[in-house]
Amino acid sequence: MKELLARPGFLGTAATLGADLSQLMAMLFTGLFIIGWIQARKKLGNAHHWLVLGGMVAMLSFFTSYYLFRQLGVLAFEGRTGFGGSDFMYHKVFIPILTVHILLVIFGLIMAVYMIILGFRAQQVVGGSRQLRPGELVVRKEKLLRIFLVSGGVLLGLYAVVGTRLGTDFSLRRLLVYLSGLMVVGFVLGVEKTVERFWPDGERRHRILGRLTMTIYCILFLTGTITYTMLYVLYPGKVG
Repeated sequence: MKELLARPGFLGTAATLGADLSQLMAMLFTGLFIIGWIQARKKLGNAHHWLVLGGMVAMLSFFTSYYLFRQLGVLAFEGRTGFGGSDFMYHKVFIPILTVHILLVIFGLIMAVYMIILGFRAQQVVGGSRQLRPGELVVRKEKLLRIFLVSGGVLLGLYAVVGTRLGTDFSLRRLLVYLSGLMVVGFVLGVEKTVERFWPDGERRHRILGRLTMTIYCILFLTGTITYTMLYVLYPGKVG
């Protein structure tokens, strides 16, 4: 797989196949979430639910593969050799933008997990149509612990199944990816009680955090496109 992703890309730039695929998927996911946001504004609850849920799950699956193979997107380069521009552009422009992008990726993945959980908890079905349920939305600590334990079992089960199906030996890096996923779930559940204090009403909480998440993904696409352009179009270096 690494060899395949390291081949020349399909967008006509100096990027690898993995980098072009990463950029294409980022555009696809951003577009899906913008459509989902429009659906929510128009109160198309069922369409919004399935499109955003499918997009979130697909995005989480994609970025899990991203870190498993470590060949997709702007992180494929190693140090200064991957950037062909000047030291000023590298240290003062490219690295700061890339750092912001990485931090937003981490926060965006956390918000994806949280919004999936919140979406199910805050909704109600009225006459076959999904709607946000107004009123206080709280969760007991015992339930949070059960969710965390079940999530841990699912993630570790996936790790075992993937390793068996691919016929691969134990990989510390792969295990760390799945454990990181469990840590994300734990973090999301851990801050839930704090979030409840700010927005106890489930409907209002979903709308506010939904807008925040949408804004983050738009900025993510912008910073990702800038780093892709600088790395593979304006200042290509030795990427391998």
